[in-house]
Amino acid sequence: MNISHLTLKRLAALVWYIGPVILFLKGSQLATDAYNLEPDGLGRSISWVAGIIVGLIKTRFIFIKSCRKNMARIDTLITPRVWEFYRIRFFFSLLMMMLLGATLSRLSQGNYTFLVSVAILDISIGTALLISSKVFWEQGVFSFSKNS
Repeated sequence: MNISHLTLKRLAALVWYIGPVILFLKGSQLATDAYNLEPDGLGRSISWVAGIIVGLIKTRFIFIKSCRKNMARIDTLITPRVWEFYRIRFFFSLLMMMLLGATLSRLSQGNYTFLVSVAILDISIGTALLISSKVFWEQGVFSFSKNS
């Protein structure tokens, strides 16, 4: 089944935007778990501040380039198919990252430093995904005019 390039970009954006929602919720829970272990500690604050700072760096050097590269790849598809909004290896990598993230979260339980570290990781990736999503807006993915 053929599909438009714009529809593929919108599907890519949908998957891209699901990431920050999940990662911010998960990172927030891990930061709260760290706080519950050490209420006088700065774990929750450190998780968010460090996560956002690291996320900004990841945005600039990794995520924006990756998003633009995928948008350019979609543009080159001659007969786009619905499953081509990301490459197969992206879905495989996403699955591996989800499994690793779940494992790290489970292993971090009860360990303050590990909880804060995994929270920083989750929040940083969520931040990078959210801010790099500007690529979708720059490319008019959310333009719903009649010419779209």
